Amino acid sequence: MAKRTDLKKILVIGSGPIVIGQAAEFDYAGTQACLALKEEGYEVVLCNSNPATIMTDTTIADKIYMEPLTLEYIAKIVRYERPDAIVPGIGGQTGLNLAMQLEKKGILKECQTELLGTSRRSIERAEDRELFKELCEELGEPVLPSAIANTVEDAVKEAGEIGYPVVLRPAFTLGGTGGGFADNEKELLELIKNALQLSPVHQVLIEKSIKGFKEIEYEVIRDANDTAITVCNMENLDPVGIHTGDSIVVCPSQTLTNKEYQMLRDSALKIIRALEVEGGCNVQFALDPDSFQYYLIEVNPRVSRSSALASKASGYPIARVSAKISIGMTLDEIQLVNTPAAFEPALDYVVTKMPRFPFDKFTDANQKLGTQMKATGEVMGVGRTFEESLLKAVRSLETGVNYLYMPKFDKMAIEELSEYIKWGTDDRIFAIAQLLRMGASVGQISKATRIDRFFLEKIKNIVEEEKKLRMHPGETQYLYEAKKMGFSDQAIAWCWEQKEQDVYNLRKANGIFPVYKMIDTCASEFESYVPYFYSVYEEENESIIENRKKIIVLGSGPIRIGQGVEFDYSTVHAVQTIKDAGFEAIIINNNPETVSTDYTTSDKLYFEPLCVEDVMNVIEMEKPDGVIASLGGQTAVNLAEPLAQRGVRLIGTGCAAIEKAENRDAFEKLLSELSIPQPKGQAVTDIEKGIEAAGQIGYPVLVRPSFVLGGRAMQIVAKEKDLRHYLKTAVEIDEEKPVLVDKYICGKEIEIDAICDGTDVFIPGIMELVERTGIHSGDSISVYPTFSISDKVKQTILDYAKRLGLGIGIVGLFNIQFIVDKEENVYIIEVNPRSSRTVPFLSKATGYSLADIATRVMLGKSLKEQGIDQIYPEEKKRWYVKVPVFSFAKLNGMDAYLSPEMKSTGEAIGYDKKLHRAMYKAMIASGIRVQNYGTVIVTLADEDKKEALPFIRRFYNMGFNIEATSSTAETLKHHGIRTKVLRKPSEGSREILDAISAGYVSYVINTRAILSGIHYEDGAAIRSAASQNHVTMFTSLDTVRVLLDVLEEITIGVSAITEEENI
Repeated sequence: MAKRTDLKKILVIGSGPIVIGQAAEFDYAGTQACLALKEEGYEVVLCNSNPATIMTDTTIADKIYMEPLTLEYIAKIVRYERPDAIVPGIGGQTGLNLAMQLEKKGILKECQTELLGTSRRSIERAEDRELFKELCEELGEPVLPSAIANTVEDAVKEAGEIGYPVVLRPAFTLGGTGGGFADNEKELLELIKNALQLSPVHQVLIEKSIKGFKEIEYEVIRDANDTAITVCNMENLDPVGIHTGDSIVVCPSQTLTNKEYQMLRDSALKIIRALEVEGGCNVQFALDPDSFQYYLIEVNPRVSRSSALASKASGYPIARVSAKISIGMTLDEIQLVNTPAAFEPALDYVVTKMPRFPFDKFTDANQKLGTQMKATGEVMGVGRTFEESLLKAVRSLETGVNYLYMPKFDKMAIEELSEYIKWGTDDRIFAIAQLLRMGASVGQISKATRIDRFFLEKIKNIVEEEKKLRMHPGETQYLYEAKKMGFSDQAIAWCWEQKEQDVYNLRKANGIFPVYKMIDTCASEFESYVPYFYSVYEEENESIIENRKKIIVLGSGPIRIGQGVEFDYSTVHAVQTIKDAGFEAIIINNNPETVSTDYTTSDKLYFEPLCVEDVMNVIEMEKPDGVIASLGGQTAVNLAEPLAQRGVRLIGTGCAAIEKAENRDAFEKLLSELSIPQPKGQAVTDIEKGIEAAGQIGYPVLVRPSFVLGGRAMQIVAKEKDLRHYLKTAVEIDEEKPVLVDKYICGKEIEIDAICDGTDVFIPGIMELVERTGIHSGDSISVYPTFSISDKVKQTILDYAKRLGLGIGIVGLFNIQFIVDKEENVYIIEVNPRSSRTVPFLSKATGYSLADIATRVMLGKSLKEQGIDQIYPEEKKRWYVKVPVFSFAKLNGMDAYLSPEMKSTGEAIGYDKKLHRAMYKAMIASGIRVQNYGTVIVTLADEDKKEALPFIRRFYNMGFNIEATSSTAETLKHHGIRTKVLRKPSEGSREILDAISAGYVSYVINTRAILSGIHYEDGAAIRSAASQNHVTMFTSLDTVRVLLDVLEEITIGVSAITEEENI
């Protein structure tokens, strides 16, 4: 079948804001698909509400709608644009569900729009658990004993018949949301209600549990000609029972015999042929390690979360090929670098993916892993052996651990560790390594964890190598052996009790450097050159060093809270601008989910850990004209100083400027020279000095560690005893790691992104945050242009920003956060001497591509030379609103209140000529259920009651039913608001928790005492109940105020006509 010529305009639905379970992988897939369709000459219209990603950039599609991904809005776009076709399988589960709804509601038929790729019937057969089971039984493929439950009673009955343990899987949900294991009826009842509620069709699959089987995935692709290939297969290190997104994944599989490999491959191809899938598809199997018994777990009839990993691991662009299949092209017609797409990739290396968890930020979240995904991102290590790829992945994670050793396990006895490893946790592999150091046998560990002995033997090899190194300090032979196995200089220095520099010097003296091998889909069987490399300690180097001007851009590593896909956006822009300026553009990064690690983005891609040693190895070989470290978030900024010390030329903001912005003393000195005020504060290096400083400054104080990202471990403290507790438990404090103690000023928070070229400063826009100070800017609703500050304040902000950019010595992007108090005094909170999280949002709102302008500045082209000759351009006439998106429901045990510590995983945008409409669209796009009826449960801290009263009255006047805890209810009743009292756990009652889970509550308003410092256990229980039951919850009264403004705008009230009016 040839390429379709009857289609002109194609609509692509993206995956929306980043949440746990549906992250940047889909932006990567969507970007690839849009570009592939444009390459074939089609007009591409994109719908996606995520401003943070490169996917919603005007360079990616012909027309972009950053509108809410709901049926109402997508239907409007389809009716307006009248596309010839829709590609449903690119935007994750969100995009797929929307395409299915458009089809079912008859909107596609009405607009004569067809669904491309896999048909609706096939998608339903793969996604509907019962239909899928029937299909497998028809094909003679083994599926688990299971039953569908639509009610709690059904679930109890079916589970009894299947026999415990069972696993629950809600239909049509993402990242295993709402699923879990139940070993008995009590555990089933705890899970089932929430699981039924979360499924859009209120249907849950109850399945026999096969915890302990191996989990194997095949990434397969098929065209309309029925040509089907396996792109690669992947094996989870953890057995079935831990979500594949949270497991360490190895590609290709390491422990399958040829018979097992072929058996599962045949099954995967048979199932996608029977389903008539057109495009990429992910098939998951459970394999009994002790027999050839296997079960089909599920089939994703779309580009899945694993597709990005499979694409990067194999070099085969699954989303690009899938998009071309959807328009009628066949695998043999689609040309990759050196082979047609019908050629099955061959790998002569091992790839290990490790998940990046948010537990370093959320210490109160439950670290046990299960079927519900908890990871926010991932890294990939590539090497010749499993050991090498694992060690590279470990040091790419940026969790403060750079090797397979964690000091916390030193104190644990062998019995305690043996118990600890029985459960999957984010750090189990480190506990296993410690057990092997202590002499535990591979057999014992395998029995406790059900992890295959092969992987445990490999970890044991690493531990044995470590012992050899300890016995032979400074010996070259052992150094080379360890480097070949993947040990970093830092890990070897730890074994030898030396400095990292000493190990490097010994390597240099003996010429021990890595060479770079190519990832080229065909294990070098064919003549090809794919500029995509990983390091090994071997002889032949496959990276061709060109004699031309070149710039290396450092990426931002794994996606985590505080450092998301926004930084990849800046990296990709910079690379394009560097290429346009005639330089060779080279990226170093280790995140398989993103666009920057697509080898077609840059001239060369090195898939390596973002550690000084690994980056220096590339720099020493490539000898670039400059390295950019200010676009990859804090990851890249932290590399600036050690690279400069090693003689690397950084272009853009230099180390002296970074030090001026990030070193507390240097920054204070600069501010006093420039006469710019900041909240009173000081850096302290021990607990008593901290108490003394707070006494002088006056409570409440804001405390945080120096050099942090995403407000990690930042808190507002109102009493000495709380400050003592914080300094003892929340942070390490010493001469090397000072803690900052600042006066907490309550006021408006304002944020800018700006560009400085050394002479001039350009500020494209000023953003105002809805929530007052004390909530991290990443968790606040942000509005451009500002809505409540005076021109005088704006002028002050522009003046301070210019003085700071020039005073610090910024060359490129910088970000400043300000506080404006009631008297219109402007204070500086902080300056980030780098690209920030808000760069994509502000670029899209103002129409100025900040990353491009900044990159040209770094390359030596001034703002004036770029035609920018004013500090602040005219503000846009449209309102742009950015609303944070949270994944609280995925992180059990975590307290979901907003604070100075960032907690959101993504963001959504709304824009309109009217502010409240823009706010409404952004709220809807972020997943907030905006309801203008129902019940509001209110529970307030004493200090908030006076301020909250008019807000609750507005809800009451709109017709909402008000329920509250006893003390809050008393205040409301006293002021004439009819309120039902709900008792709370500390009063010996579950009344309020039962009300939240009953399904009739629209909003929970729950504030925490900041000034009194008194926190009750009830608050945490109420917030947890709201998160787990998906009830919209507000912990800031500022957010409540804008919600009310929106509700009053969209609600038509009711009123009676009285006799007096008629007279």
